[in-house]
Amino acid sequence: QVQLVESGGGLVQPGGSLRLSCAASRSIFSFNAMAWYRQVPGKERELVAQIPSGGTVNYADSVKGRFTISRDYVKNAVDLQMNSLKPEDTAVYSCNAVFALRTYWGQGTQVTVSS
Repeated sequence: QVQLVESGGGLVQPGGSLRLSCAASRSIFSFNAMAWYRQVPGKERELVAQIPSGGTVNYADSVKGRFTISRDYVKNAVDLQMNSLKPEDTAVYSCNAVFALRTYWGQGTQVTVSS
């Protein structure tokens, strides 16, 4: 069993930055993949960024060059650095992890980009 807890959401002005963190309840060394998704009411959940245990990091086209996903093996967390934020980035952001053939989700954190 894995618990994922997100933090770092909040209100930010357009052009600003936020850093989200998703802490896992166990070592992430054995996690196959970790990712951040986002969802707004009335729309499907969207993959924002994914970082596999090996291989290429993937980003949604809408966030390329602005967002950076990374693993922190000391904190057992996956972080999402979000720069140059736009109002259309407003959503609930959730982290996701694949471990031992099961998929786990955090509870989500709200990010609001508004002046």
